[in-house]
Order: sequence, then structure tokens, then C-alpha cells
Amino acid sequence: MLSKLSSGHILVTGGAGFMGSSFIRTLLKRSDFTGRITNLDLLTYAGNLNNLGTSKDDPRYRFIQGDIRDAALLEKLDQIDIIVHFAAETHVDRSISAPQIFLETNVLGTYQLLEYVRAHKETHFHHISTDEVYGALGREGKFNEESPYSPNSPYSASKASSDHLVRSYAQTYAISTTLSHASNNYGPCQYAEKFIPLMIQRAQEKKPLPVYGSGKNVREWLFVDDHSSAICAILERGERGEVYNIAGETELTNIDLLHRILDLLGGAELRELITYVTDRPGHDFRYAMDGSKIRTLGWRPKWTMEEGLKETIKWSNENNLCHSS
Repeated sequence: MLSKLSSGHILVTGGAGFMGSSFIRTLLKRSDFTGRITNLDLLTYAGNLNNLGTSKDDPRYRFIQGDIRDAALLEKLDQIDIIVHFAAETHVDRSISAPQIFLETNVLGTYQLLEYVRAHKETHFHHISTDEVYGALGREGKFNEESPYSPNSPYSASKASSDHLVRSYAQTYAISTTLSHASNNYGPCQYAEKFIPLMIQRAQEKKPLPVYGSGKNVREWLFVDDHSSAICAILERGERGEVYNIAGETELTNIDLLHRILDLLGGAELRELITYVTDRPGHDFRYAMDGSKIRTLGWRPKWTMEEGLKETIKWSNENNLCHSS
């Protein structure tokens, strides 16, 4: 066992966000989890405590509103066994128009957490990263854990920088770390600036559906709860210092994905709302990852794309809008 996941004190950064809240819900649903979770979140536009549902009332859980860059705040927390670091600025378009906050949060925020672990070496640090750090693929091939970094946006560059910090601290200061790169996550609670919730919301409102370029860019998709279970597998059965690619194993062009969403929403006339817009700068053509390494830990995605989209649409209908990124 790599860490005390079932019984330890887990600090989840960005736990009111889309992916962080899924991880907290996943852990609290486990009957064998006898530890406790501290959720540290600044509650920017991307965070909403409603994403946690009834989990926020669980006695094993507590919330602290604060900044991961606040070293004094981190030192006030009880002894931490594991940090699972979700907190990040993640939207590529925002990084193009306003890159500074991506550097401040994704790079300096990760640095401050690593400084904490450097001073508390009993703490294990798991860093959540993205497939976008590898850059773009052509029509063939997949990234693996040894693929070179080639980020093409300020967002992916900031995540690549934080990845390199994690590796350097592990090597220089002998701290315990693991790192994972995930495919594009989707599912309930995702903030509506992201492609899937944006298309669902706009289609339901009969508004134009903006698609970059020709819509032929390819992404690999991972249901958010599968991502959470993969992180649990890494923390329980992974190896210290290792990197794991969490592959969703479902590749779709943006336009094909949009057609699937519209089919599930039940209106052929919705296709008339599709509007092709000028492509964004540095738009990567394709992402795909080889997930064979994490499969050695006994993990594979459970949700099919159709099941995941239906669950996401159901959540959207029940909540009227999406709460967080």
C-alpha cells in the first residue's frame, strides 16, 4: 500500500470544484473509509459547495475556505497523511486571454504545497495533471508516461511547469509523490464553460452551438467518477515516484460528440443550431493516451460514453445549470 487512504487525514485542494468534489464523494461513499477529509478551496467562480451534495454533512469531512498559496494556513492544519492536489485554473480559453492567474495558481500554488511536504515528509503528495502537457498528436499514436512534454497553451504550460516542480522536489528533497495525467473529464457538476455542459445548456435553451474550426479536433473522454476511482487505485496500489496516465479509452471528434449529445436530447432540429466559429490559437488537434500502466493496478474505466452523457444530461436537467469547473 502506497498510502493510508482508508484511514488517513486527506487534504483535498480544490475540493469544491468539478473533479475534486467527485473524488470527495467517491471516498466518502466507501464503507472502509474511516479517515477524514479536509477540503481546502478558495471558492473562486469554479467552486461551489453544492457540488458535494450531502457529503458536506458527513462527520468525516470538513471545509476550509482558503488559498493554497497561504503557507501559514497550511501549517495550521492537523497532520496530513495525503495531499490530493486538484486546485487549478483549467480553462484554455481563459488562459489565452488572461494567463497570469494560471501561473499564480498552477505553478506558485503547487510550489507552496510542495514546500509544505518538504517540511512534513510523512505526507504523500498526489498531483493531478492533464494530457495537454504532452501537446498534440496526429491521427495515429498515443502518449505514454515517457512521452516528451510539448505544451501549446498557457494553461498546459502552467500544468507542465507544476509537473516538473513535483518531479524535482521528489528527486531533490526525497519527498513521496505520485502524478497522474487524465483525459478530458466530463460529468455532473462541470462548469458550463467546458464543451459538454456548454453544449447541453445551450441546446436546451435553443441557443447557437459554437464549434471551433471544422469540429474535427479529437479528444479522449473520461467520466469524472472513473477519474476519481483511478486516483484511489494509484494511492492504494501505485508506487512512490511514479507517473500514471488515466486514459478514458473513448476518442471522438468534437462534432461527433456534439451529435451524440443532440441525439440524446432528442431533437434533430437542434443540429440547425450548430455554428462553426474561428478556431482558437494553438488548438491541439488530438489527444490520446496509453492507459496500460494504470491497468496493472487493476483499474479500467467503467462508464461508457453513452451512460456518462445520459448521467450528465440528467444532472443538468435536475439542476438547470452547471456549478463548477
